[in-house]
Amino acid sequence: MKTMWAPWRIEYILGEKEEGCVFCKGLAPDAELTLYSGRLSMVMMNKFPYINGHLLVSPRRHVAGLDELEADEMGDLIATVEKAVSTLKRAMHPDGFNIGLNLGKVAGAGVAEHLHFHIVPRWFGDTNALTVFAEVRVIPEHLKATFEKLKPHFEKLDAST
Repeated sequence: MKTMWAPWRIEYILGEKEEGCVFCKGLAPDAELTLYSGRLSMVMMNKFPYINGHLLVSPRRHVAGLDELEADEMGDLIATVEKAVSTLKRAMHPDGFNIGLNLGKVAGAGVAEHLHFHIVPRWFGDTNALTVFAEVRVIPEHLKATFEKLKPHFEKLDAST
């Protein structure tokens, strides 16, 4: 039998759960994984990604549901999702995307109190039997390396908005 080690997961499993909202904390100027912060929306990297480039797009305002957004926030949020997809296409060249929104704990929202979209880039061959049978993901690039790859592209968005 072979063993695959994923020591980075223990931080998530046993680590103290952060107090407060990760998205609201992501608005701080020194936020570690925030790639973009616009007037009404923001883009962060997922600290525990499904695959390289897994991004989270949320409104800046702390709201749980789509029905709580103002019309300009809704428009900006969807436009920011599109900008993030375009940026991932340029920077990482994926073959496709999974884009989703989980509303409420029962629907799978890990942070139910702050609405957010998941953008998961996909490549041909990025899944294998290990994921299906062993419930283990193999992520080929370190989170910090992906951040460094994406950050310059999102800085260009900041300058243009």
